[in-house]
Amino acid sequence: MSREGKLVKNTLLLSIGTFLPRLATFITLPILTGYLTKEEYGTYDLITVLVTLYLPAITLQIQTAAFRFLIEQKDNNEEIKSIVSNIYAFILPATVIGLAVLWFFLPGEPGIKLFICLYFAADILVSSLRQIARGLSKNLDYSISAVIASAGNMVLVLIFVFFLRMGLVGAVLSLAIATAASFIPLAIRLKLFSYLDIRCVSKKKLKALLKYSWPMVPNNMSMWVVRLSDRLVVTAFMGVAANAVYAVSNKIPSLLNVAQSAFTLAWQENASMVSKDEDAEAYYSAMFKTLFNLMAGFLGLIICSTPLLFLILVRGDYDDAYNQMPILFLATFFYAMATFLGGIYVAYMKTKSVGITTVAAAVCNLVIDLALIHFIGLYAASGSTLVSYLFLLVFRMIDVRRIVKIKYDFKNIIAVSVILIAECVLCYLRMPVTDIINILLGAVCFIVLNRSFIKAVGKKITKLFRKKKQ
Repeated sequence: MSREGKLVKNTLLLSIGTFLPRLATFITLPILTGYLTKEEYGTYDLITVLVTLYLPAITLQIQTAAFRFLIEQKDNNEEIKSIVSNIYAFILPATVIGLAVLWFFLPGEPGIKLFICLYFAADILVSSLRQIARGLSKNLDYSISAVIASAGNMVLVLIFVFFLRMGLVGAVLSLAIATAASFIPLAIRLKLFSYLDIRCVSKKKLKALLKYSWPMVPNNMSMWVVRLSDRLVVTAFMGVAANAVYAVSNKIPSLLNVAQSAFTLAWQENASMVSKDEDAEAYYSAMFKTLFNLMAGFLGLIICSTPLLFLILVRGDYDDAYNQMPILFLATFFYAMATFLGGIYVAYMKTKSVGITTVAAAVCNLVIDLALIHFIGLYAASGSTLVSYLFLLVFRMIDVRRIVKIKYDFKNIIAVSVILIAECVLCYLRMPVTDIINILLGAVCFIVLNRSFIKAVGKKITKLFRKKKQ
């Protein structure tokens, strides 16, 4: 199978596991915003974002090494056992210690503290196993696990929050049970216990895994600063209710991640396999332009659909959230492209570069947040996110050329960026006339930028119909 064919196949498989979790977020959003108070929803949002900070710190991101090391050892059973055994030999005691510390510092009643700790423990175990699945090219199993977790959370939120009116406790309990339930079938499918052998645990292997993974910790910590510092600064200076508004404002822009996240996971595998090829530079350059246009096209459609999506998905007094979205649309787009370049760092095992570039963006974000929150309120949070993600993208565009000489089509980049900014301005104006203009602009933008992609998909569908008729 060609590189492009393999990338498309893996993207489609992984999209199953990335689309439904995003869909679940939007399905449960009206329930959570409608049946939790603003303070409860703000706290719930902090819990779900906090997991992205605390867990990498506990595990030193050793699970990321599972993917990168296993992908080159798929036919070596003894090496697989060594990698998996050492990862869990580190993760299990680290989880126990980390959760004991978390319990001590968490405020609130013992019940909610217990559910939060259960959710964190389940997330560590599942995320580690999913990285192992990716490393073994079991992308469908990866996606099935994600589907079980998201579908389970949807059902449980409906039961605990909507029917039983359990509030914040019900929302966190739903996360804990659904995440834990997704671990068991994945462990069975991968035959996890056949790879666990205490005799395979070695200081040398563990050191090699941690040497790769620990530089990813400042990367994740810095991404936390970019994502969670906004919430914490808003909460500290404006209150939990304001954080709930800001959390809602991020929901529709995050739709772009549906198109981007599956591709990124597949891209990391492809980029790693291509890194040793002679035409790597030309391939990476072509893929950057392809993804830039694809993401811009999808974002154009999301922006022009925002007035309708906001009306359908958001319940309660969250009208102020709409004004933050045009800024966050651009921020999400820049982050998607920066993540693509991060895949090249992973391919060449330059994890320190990932951390350095993200730390720089995090510092930028926090400084702007603290400097402007008193003057422009929520706009400080969304604005600092936009500036920091743009900074991250430009930084990586320059820095990654130390590794591989990617060529950028700057005329295309500037022209497309101007169109997206125009769409965001029209969206912000929030008038029927500008909404209609935006719909036309978004549709034209998607078709023009992705006509090759549309033709390819059309041919695939046509072939499928012809085969069925025959």
